Amino acid sequence: MTDLPLNDVQRRARWRLVLGSEADASCGAPTGAAVEMDQALAALYEAQGPGGLQSKDRRGGRGGSAPSVARWLGDIRKYFPSSVVQVMQRDALERLNLRDMLLEPEMLASVQPNVHLVASLLSLSSVIPAGTKDTARLVVRRVVDELMKKLEEPLRSAISGALDRSQRNRRPRHAEIDWHRTIRANLKHWQPDHRTIVPETLIGYGRKSRRPQREVVLCIDQSGSMANSVVYSSIFGAVMATLPAVATKLVVFDTAVVDMTEQLDDPVELLFGVQLGGGTDINGAVGYCQSIIREPRNTILVLISDLYEGGVEAGLLRRAMELVESGVQFITLLALSDEGAPAYDHALAAKLAALGVPSFACTPDAFPGLMAAAIRRDDVGAWAAAQGMVATGGG
Repeated sequence: MTDLPLNDVQRRARWRLVLGSEADASCGAPTGAAVEMDQALAALYEAQGPGGLQSKDRRGGRGGSAPSVARWLGDIRKYFPSSVVQVMQRDALERLNLRDMLLEPEMLASVQPNVHLVASLLSLSSVIPAGTKDTARLVVRRVVDELMKKLEEPLRSAISGALDRSQRNRRPRHAEIDWHRTIRANLKHWQPDHRTIVPETLIGYGRKSRRPQREVVLCIDQSGSMANSVVYSSIFGAVMATLPAVATKLVVFDTAVVDMTEQLDDPVELLFGVQLGGGTDINGAVGYCQSIIREPRNTILVLISDLYEGGVEAGLLRRAMELVESGVQFITLLALSDEGAPAYDHALAAKLAALGVPSFACTPDAFPGLMAAAIRRDDVGAWAAAQGMVATGGG
């Protein structure tokens, strides 16, 4: 191997880390720092990995597994970038059933915070020991703060800009005229003989209103499959709640419906109030949202659900038709996450689409644009198609 160019050496070493110990003959055994990297990978991805991360299902005592997991968490953060660490942590939870590592403060403190970890903590919130709850909240707070920094300004700017455009005053009083916009809009009416512009169109500043210009209801499915969507939805709801021009309500549901609007001022407390898991009664949740809508033509209802209905589908479709006919902008997000194409009930999505309720998955980065399009009363289905998020009309 020493006679090979350096890039080939690196390539073989990387393939060895990917393929595991079975590739020793073809790629060579790892050396140097790669030995410990290989041990960290083998502990997770090989049945009898060095260091012996133990599965919950493995028989025998588990007394020595906690220190091993703690060391492993430290190793992967030492040798791998943050994006890889997050993938490995998630794989550890799923492959080795290491959810117990979230119940120990020392381990929890060493974990790289991310949305998947927050979802796991929320699903375990009812069984986390008292001594660990403060640590769990700190971890969730770190993730929420990071996401707020990333997502708050794009959402705030998109919504504010959309509101400004949707509320532009076309019949302003003299004191309300926006002269710069008015002049630009009427340059084609320049009269050279009189050296002046004849303003056929007056554009004014939007009239200030004491009441919100638009009302938004986020209706969030809190079944286990929607965990990451719950995290992002709660953060976006908290941001929108700070905008005086938007009245935001947040409702979560499984077989029961809980209005969590009062918790929007603290997204961490809101998240710990969510109970992930359970059944799904979309009809009941949409019925509750329908009951709290005061101005249908001024309301955007965003249902975030994979549409696997455990309630009365016929009732849901009837309510959807009533909401659309009353003027509510009703949108279904099959997921609000970065996880790619979600699983969902194609048949129900098609039935809702036929009633004028588009359904599509949305990434957190695209959500501000979605809200801006809805506020401007654009065709949201066409907007989604233009973004490559083709509105669902069937499967």
